[in-house]
Amino acid sequence: MDGRLLRDAFAHHVWATLTVLDTCAELDPIQLEASAPGTFGPIVETLRHLVSADTSYLWLLSGGEVEPMDDATEATADIATLRATMVADGEAWMRVLDRDLDPDLIIVRHRDDGSEGHAALGIRLAQVIHHGTDHRSQVCTALTTLGVTPPEIDVWDYALRHDRMTDVPPPDPAA
Repeated sequence: MDGRLLRDAFAHHVWATLTVLDTCAELDPIQLEASAPGTFGPIVETLRHLVSADTSYLWLLSGGEVEPMDDATEATADIATLRATMVADGEAWMRVLDRDLDPDLIIVRHRDDGSEGHAALGIRLAQVIHHGTDHRSQVCTALTTLGVTPPEIDVWDYALRHDRMTDVPPPDPAA
């Protein structure tokens, strides 16, 4: 399969994450520790988890081209560090998608405890998108509870901002 078909999905994933990070860069340390019921946890921890998981997925799917975040970095990364990591991830995702991808290829993740996870490449790529969407949504919920307007990050917003879509108004009935 030509991975270019997934470029918009992954470009949106990276852009939306960067947009949320940029919004959160304006928060003070107390706000970054805020959370909302039903979410992963504090905003900053959710963002660390989101970006760390992204590098971990990339490590596996790029054949080790991208190093995953170590535990110490994940536990202490600030917004600027997370943003820089996500920018680099965006470039790496495009390189992964430039390959000829077999969605049925089984990718094996070897875990530190000796266990393994076997999943098709198509499922792993879908998980990347789902994981990012889920945690960005949680951060936006927490922002709302702080009275901060969350950024507009849906796919339509991405498409309009990146010339991947145009809205055409209805014809003028008087014309």
